[in-house]
Formats: sequence, C-alpha cells, structure tokens
Amino acid sequence: MLNFAVLGPLEVESDVQPVKLGGPRHRAVLARLLIAAPRVVPVQWLIDDLWDEPPEGALGSLQTFVGALRKALEPRRPARTASRLLVTQAPGYALRPEEVDAWRFADGVREGERLLSVGQPLAAHDQLERALGRWRGPAYAEFADQSWARGEVQRLDELRSLAVERRAEAGLALGRSAAVVLDLEAQVDRQPLREDGWRLLALGLYRSGRQGDALAALRRAREVLAEQLGIDPGEPLRQLERDILDQAAHLEKPLEKQVSGDGLWRAAIRAQDPNPVGAIGRRQRLEALMGLVRALAVTGELTQARQYRAEAVRAAADFADPLLFAQVVGAFEVPAIWTANDDEELSTFLVESAERALVGIEALGEEHPSERARLLITIALERRADSGPRGMEAAREAEQLARGLNDPHLLALALNGRFLQTFGRAGLARERALIGHQIVEIAAGQPAEQALPTVAVLGHLILVQSYAALADLSAADRHARAADELAEAHGIPLIGVFTAWYRALRAALTGPAEAAQAAYAQAAAKLPGTGMPGVENGILPLALLGLDVMHGGTGKHLADMDFGPYRPWFDALTGVSPPPASPRDLLFEARTVLHALAAIRSGDQSAMRKTYAQLLPAEDEVAGAGSGMLALGPVAGYLGRLARAQGENDRAERHFAKERAVLAQLRQQTEGPATHEG
Repeated sequence: MLNFAVLGPLEVESDVQPVKLGGPRHRAVLARLLIAAPRVVPVQWLIDDLWDEPPEGALGSLQTFVGALRKALEPRRPARTASRLLVTQAPGYALRPEEVDAWRFADGVREGERLLSVGQPLAAHDQLERALGRWRGPAYAEFADQSWARGEVQRLDELRSLAVERRAEAGLALGRSAAVVLDLEAQVDRQPLREDGWRLLALGLYRSGRQGDALAALRRAREVLAEQLGIDPGEPLRQLERDILDQAAHLEKPLEKQVSGDGLWRAAIRAQDPNPVGAIGRRQRLEALMGLVRALAVTGELTQARQYRAEAVRAAADFADPLLFAQVVGAFEVPAIWTANDDEELSTFLVESAERALVGIEALGEEHPSERARLLITIALERRADSGPRGMEAAREAEQLARGLNDPHLLALALNGRFLQTFGRAGLARERALIGHQIVEIAAGQPAEQALPTVAVLGHLILVQSYAALADLSAADRHARAADELAEAHGIPLIGVFTAWYRALRAALTGPAEAAQAAYAQAAAKLPGTGMPGVENGILPLALLGLDVMHGGTGKHLADMDFGPYRPWFDALTGVSPPPASPRDLLFEARTVLHALAAIRSGDQSAMRKTYAQLLPAEDEVAGAGSGMLALGPVAGYLGRLARAQGENDRAERHFAKERAVLAQLRQQTEGPATHEG
C-alpha cells in the first residue's frame, strides 16, 4: 500500500521505501490530483495550472508526466494494463489513493471532538495529540503559493487550528493549564482572528495564577479584532473578561467537573440501570433523557442533544403511548431557520413515529389538541422544505390548534413550521417576512415573567434572511442587532454564528471582494463544533463561489474545496456535468442562478427557458441572500442575461434596468450594521 503525505513536503512511501516522484512538474501534477482526489481533474485545468502560458505540446508533456507517475507509483503493474491508482476518466485524470495523511488527520480530529463532547478529555487529548503529530511542516509546502492549492492549504490550516484548540480544551479539563498556555501562545500568534484560541489562552493563564496576563491576552484579542476586522470580541470573550474581573468561582474548576443543568441530568442517568426492565424504570430513564435533551439544547450542545433525543424518542415509541410520545418529541423545542436537516435518518423516524402517534390519538376518541399540535409541528419541522403537500398541511393544522389553545409558544413553533414550508417557488421572501413579523409580535406580547426570548430571536433571524433577500439591508441590520442583543441578554448560544454570516453576506454585496472573503472565512470559523452539519457542509465554498460569480469569475480556482451537497452546481458551472433539479429551499435561487449561467455558457436553450421561468418571480430579490449567509447579486441581472441569450433584447434591457435599481438600493446602504458579536 502507498502512503501519500501532504502535511509537509509532498512524499509517497511504499511498504518498502520512498517513491521517487520525478521533477517539479511531475510532483505538481500529483499534488493537484491529490487535492481533488478522488474526483476527476479535467486535462485543460491541469494544463492551465502547470503553466502560466501553456507551450505548444503542453498536452503531450502532461501525458508524459502522468505516464512517469504511473510507473513510479505502480512499478509492478503489467504493461498495457490500466492503472487502478492514477486513472484516465473523461474529461481528465483522477487519483484513487487509499492512504493520505491529511485524511487520517481529519478523521483523528473528528474523533477527538467526539470524545471531548461525551466527557472523555483524556482519550480526546491523546487522539488529538496523535492527529497533530502527523504534521511535518506546512501543508503542500512546495505548492502553497499556487492558486490551485491555496483553498486546500487554508482548509487544512483551519482544521489544524481547530485540533490545537480542542487539544487545549481537553488539557484544561485535565488540569494541565501551564502546558496549554505554551501551545496557545503560539496558536494565537499564527491565527490571531480565532477567538476560541484567545478564550482558552486567557482561561489557561487564569488557572495558572496569572490573572493580569489573562486580562492582557483578552485586551490583545480585542485590539487585533478591531484593527484587522473592525469588530468587537464575541460574547464568550466578553463574558470571560467579566468572570476574570469578578474572580468567578467556576473558572477555577476543570471543565469536566463543573456542575450545570446537563451535568445534573447526566448524573441522574448514570445512577440508573442503562437497560431498565420494568415500565417504571424505563419511564424514569426517559424523564432523565428528556431533561438532558432540554439542558443541552439550551446550552447549544446540539450534537449531543440530538444523540440523546434519538434515544429518548425511540424509547418513547416503544411504549406505544401516543400521548407520551408527543410529550417526549416536544421536549426538543429548538427553533429552526435552516432548510437542510442535520440528521436525515432521525428526521425520517420522527415523522413516521409522529404520524403513527396521530393515528393513535385519534383512536383514543378524545381531542388532545396540545399533543396533536406538537406532533404536527414535529412533522412540519422535520419535513422542512417538503416537496409534497404534507409539510404545509401539518404546519397549518398545528397553527389552527395553537390559536384555539391560545398558547403563544406553541403558535410560534407552528409558525416556524410554516416558515420551513414556504419554499415552493422562488420569490417568497415577502411571505416569509410576514411570518417573521408574526413571531416577533408573539414574543413582544408576553409579560416579562413569561418572556419568550428564543421565539423573538427566531422571528428576528427570519427577518434578517427575508430583508436581505429583498435588498433592504437597513431592516436586516436592525433585526440582526436585535437578535444579537437578545442572545447576549439571555445567554442564547449559536445566534452569533448566523449574524456573523449575515455580516459576511452584507460585505459581499456592499464592499470589496477581499473584505468579503475575510468575513466569510471568519464566519466559517464559527461553524465547527456547533452541531449544525446541515448548515456547515459546503457552505463556505458556495459563498466564495457566489462572490466570485458576482465579480465576473467562474470559481474554477475553488475546484478542490469541499462543496458537499452543492458540488453538482459547481460542476455544472465549470462544464463538468449538468446539474440535477434544485431542492426548493433557502438556496433554491442560488442554485438556479448557477444552473442558468451553465445553460448560457453551453447554449442550452431548454435549460435557459426553464431557469428563466423559475427565477422570474424573484426578479426584485438578491439571489442567495434569503439564506442569510451568502449572495450572488440581483436576480434581475441573471434574468437579463438569460433573456439576451435567447434573443429577447427588449426584455433583457428591462431586467437590466431592474438590476441597476437593486444595485443602487444596495449602494445606498453601504455603511453597514454596528458590529455586535453574539
């Protein structure tokens, strides 16, 4: 087996000895294919990446390099037999390695995070130590300045920083403060914009008896963020500074020993038989699981909350008690503003179980409107952006029941379900804004002792998305600030993730590309560890692609980034393959714009007509901005290009006039929101 090493200078080792790879261009071809592996890299891309100005005979030279690499990598392969490692596949070549140190490193980081999340800091520390030990120098060291390598190098550097921070967190949990400080001093010098590094450094310094140095580190963090990004530190850093000044008792305790709501429920679960036999024991464990799920959801530990929720709802389903199931499924009252599920398997189970429970309640012969409403809300939330009618039917029925019960919290959740079903076509931002305003009004109508801050935050975030789509950035700014202020006042986690992405979107629409790239990178750094894979997967590459498209590019330099579920639309834009039908969700307009551009470039008249009809209802909107996370510019401009490509010049000019009006509206709002990290 061959081991490919890229966490440092490029090296390949067989079971016996190092492999001689040849000259610089041989090595560049291998590195280029490794970055893309196992995907195909088109021949033309390889030629463009190898030479600034490709010479005559570039194709022949490339074929020579590939042939030499095949001989070096598979010296015992019989003549005239196809390579199984470096394969020819239209429209280019692909590498199919089994062992790459960068892949093993990423696996190790994920496992370390998992161990840390389940309260095993010693095992997590060891795992992360081994993962970081794979690094021998800068990733793809000899190619780091090449445009085709830059995205992957940046991704690996970010992952390395995350591993250093998680190892430090494990070290603090084990009481190793002094050693952690040494690592983190170097880390914040390398990555001064990562706030978690500063937080852990200050905490390590404080636990080492260096209170003054801890406060000085937080001041340095504030200065760096203000100077380089023009923003204030996020709430975790501000809270830590307050706690250090107050000499808060909890700072002295290793992380794993702190007792919180989730800690009490964990203790209750540990005290029980993990496999109770009797109904009483099973119900007691179920009650403890529900308590833990609520506590974890409140603190933002969504990955663990979902894990325990899955156990709880499966256990509740085993009771065959529809009222109990409705009670359990309603314990996870986490508002949702993203249209991709984080756990499709669990969502499918929840929907099927909720449907059975509704049938069971009907068989009881009593109304039970509250339980029915919770089950219907579950169906609407878990079938988010449903392509069929059931999701919206469930949301509307739940809304009717909640209004009849005069239950504001239940009504807000039902409206949340209806919001997630408002994606049947493009151009529905105004309808979603109306839902957002209703949710904000519900929260505002409650007395102080019955405040619903999470409901208010949900409404404001929906309005951030909706007004961004409508190019009303001033209104979106107001709602982003309101969401941040509520999150800070009530200790609601994760809100700053979404508002950071909105600020990046805003920068993309109103500022230079370089500033937007930095803002997107800063926002993306907040996603790992949030337990929101449905949001995180592929979103940064898609955002950078949208930015490049707005500035007239094709995004080709992003080819080696992990686009996740958005890869088919990138491939369509770059001519690799046609795209599938886009899901009807928050990013429907963004994907459809990419499809439209691909159709224009390929001259596909049928696809042009189809995408034109799909985008037309959103002519007044900004493509992608309804996500609250990225933008591709006014939809009207793309409609104009589609019309022009179909020979409809008068219609095209009307669309371009609308595009100019939307751009003028955006230019009038360039000042931007006050920075307020939440």
